[in-house]
Amino acid sequence: MLDSAPRLAALRDQLAHHDLAAYVVDSGDSHANEYLAHADERRAWISGFTGSAGTALVLQQQALLWTDGRYHQQAAQQLSPDWTLMKHGAPSVPSWTEWLSDPAHSSSALPRGSRIGLDPALVTVADYTSLAPALAAAGVELVPIRENLVDIAWDADERAQSGGAHGKPQRPREEVFVLDEKHAGESAQSKIERVRRELDKRDVFGDDPKAKPGTGDKRCWGLVVTLLDEIAWLLNLRGSDIPFNPVFFAYLVLPTVSSSRPTLFIDLEQVPQKTYDYLTALDILIEPYEHYVDFLEGVGKVLGDEDLVLLPSRTSLSSALALSLSRCVTSQRGPIALLKALKNPTEVQGFRDCHVRDGVALVRYFAWLERELKQGKELREYEAALQLEEFRKQLEHFRGLSFSTISSTGANASVIHYSPAHDGQSAVIDPTKIYLCDSGAQFTDGTTDVTRTLHFGNPTSFERRAYTRVLQGHLAIDRAVFPSTTTGYMLDPFARAALWQDGLDYRHGTGHGVGHFLNVHEGPMGIGTRVAYNDVKLQPYQILSNEPGYYHEAPADQGGRDASFGIRIENLVCVVPAQTEHAFGGVKYYRMERLTMCPIATNLVDPALLELRELEWLNKYNAECLAKVGPLLRETGDADAVEWLERSCRPLSVV
Repeated sequence: MLDSAPRLAALRDQLAHHDLAAYVVDSGDSHANEYLAHADERRAWISGFTGSAGTALVLQQQALLWTDGRYHQQAAQQLSPDWTLMKHGAPSVPSWTEWLSDPAHSSSALPRGSRIGLDPALVTVADYTSLAPALAAAGVELVPIRENLVDIAWDADERAQSGGAHGKPQRPREEVFVLDEKHAGESAQSKIERVRRELDKRDVFGDDPKAKPGTGDKRCWGLVVTLLDEIAWLLNLRGSDIPFNPVFFAYLVLPTVSSSRPTLFIDLEQVPQKTYDYLTALDILIEPYEHYVDFLEGVGKVLGDEDLVLLPSRTSLSSALALSLSRCVTSQRGPIALLKALKNPTEVQGFRDCHVRDGVALVRYFAWLERELKQGKELREYEAALQLEEFRKQLEHFRGLSFSTISSTGANASVIHYSPAHDGQSAVIDPTKIYLCDSGAQFTDGTTDVTRTLHFGNPTSFERRAYTRVLQGHLAIDRAVFPSTTTGYMLDPFARAALWQDGLDYRHGTGHGVGHFLNVHEGPMGIGTRVAYNDVKLQPYQILSNEPGYYHEAPADQGGRDASFGIRIENLVCVVPAQTEHAFGGVKYYRMERLTMCPIATNLVDPALLELRELEWLNKYNAECLAKVGPLLRETGDADAVEWLERSCRPLSVV
């Protein structure tokens, strides 16, 4: 647990200097990345909470942190007493925007006339435009401050620690490379043309009143792209500036007029000659990264009265302010998000291929882990996960992990986004308890994300029952056939229905989109209880995860043994057309094609709970894993892994 008092004191000095009552510290960076470069981990630095989602609000006398159900337990463990944990999603807990804008929550801390500071590069234009009017009505002003106040405190702290030799860490500047079209499946030129066609459509502005009839002939001048995975996808480029995500720091301004050249803002030292020549051939202007805001200010000055610029809702406020808010139309997601989510045939085949290879590494790891534990070896969670990474490194097209491996034993598995300590102090894997491993890899031809829950001893009857309920939810998604009008919000109850029969549930989504050799978490679609998932229909060749779970928190018994555990079963799936006997109302029907190829443990299953069709599904899936992974696995010469695979894929029968 971090002693955050000195850091809070340093930030509060900055609040006083700028005459602020509070300061917002968001989790993101200027590109709304989920995973951050170390230099952008401001919320983690000020609070000590290292989860990927959360917002901190620092006042002179209070410090509050909001995070969702995935991280409630982790945040409670990491936050010092200087902080108040706001469990977002729990009953009667307002969101941070509700807390600020509702005097019932904040009036004692934020009287009328208060000023709340924020870094406009880290707050989205959507959050600002929705929050600022509500705060103004409460007599509170939202104040954009271009220089980040946490950075000032952080830099001073680092210099004090190092005797002035070093300040705050700098962002990475890794080489940017071209993704060959044989893996991308479509040229960058074709993608740019498709995006421009979307921008030319009459409904590109949606319901924004700036573009309503009666306000003149408005046209879309162009699109501002700040999300790094969208830039990487559009230009068929990849990098390694963000851990686990093959992206690079850049901005892109894409005018709609085909004769006007797109402009890419990037650190020029990251662009080798081959990549520079590639971009030049695409007729893309290349400008220094730091010139981006000045460029937008120049664009804002020359736009005609009829010109509006499209900004996806996650674009930073600083971008909108540079152009002038009156010139900007905010789209919920912009045209690139859905185009990127609909994978082309080359990408889909790449997903199929890389998941079979990934299955080889997973099987070798689980076989190795079982053997080592049965021989009495002491293995820690983190060190064991390194062995899985070593197996993956031997695979063709391996580019790195797609996220930090969750290797968790016993009670640690009940922490949804658990991360084992890297200092040799992670827990020793207990073969008498459940072991949960959530891991994934980046390959040139695709991205993987898979969770398996194993037990190397004798599970309790409750563990087997809970596991079986999770499995039933998993296969309900896998087997679903649904009309083309279906959203992930509508599909989510399929995964929870079996758990609900026992009064059980889980506090995370059932599925997220996955990028192609890109971010492992990709929008705009998903399967879950978030209302946003009801805005996007599931469409063919979207890739999603299917990952129901259950996380049991129990007090230690009289002997001090913790009976907590966690279960999750995760495969990636691809939405594909379904062949149905009928097509009621002319509606198309879809189903899921499973991609992940790694056996699902059967020793945790209670067969008495399964229907015959569910049992048949499990046996058929494991047989498919044996048929597809077996040949590649035998080529490795790993006899123990082959034996483990064959044993794990034996059909399960009803007792």
